Amino acid sequence: MTDRLRAALLLAAAVPLAGAMAAAVLKAGHLTLHADRHHIAITARPRPNCPHCHGDGGWWTGGPFPEMEACGCWANRRELRIRLWPVRHPWPDEPPF
Repeated sequence: MTDRLRAALLLAAAVPLAGAMAAAVLKAGHLTLHADRHHIAITARPRPNCPHCHGDGGWWTGGPFPEMEACGCWANRRELRIRLWPVRHPWPDEPPF
């Protein structure tokens, strides 16, 4: 077997393993991964064993206009965004003339 073929087979086996490991790490850290051609985003999820929100991510405040108050188990955590491809809007806000 040539070295090139051996390297290709090793790479073909390593890529799915790396993807499975990344998914396990994200799930254990209560994170979600979103990827498209414009960016990769890693954001926090509510912890299922949180004593305050019990995994719901927050609670509704009372009053005539109830709003959801986010729990600190996920709302105060940082978000990581990696920009890959610039987003081009199909129409500019103002005409060029």
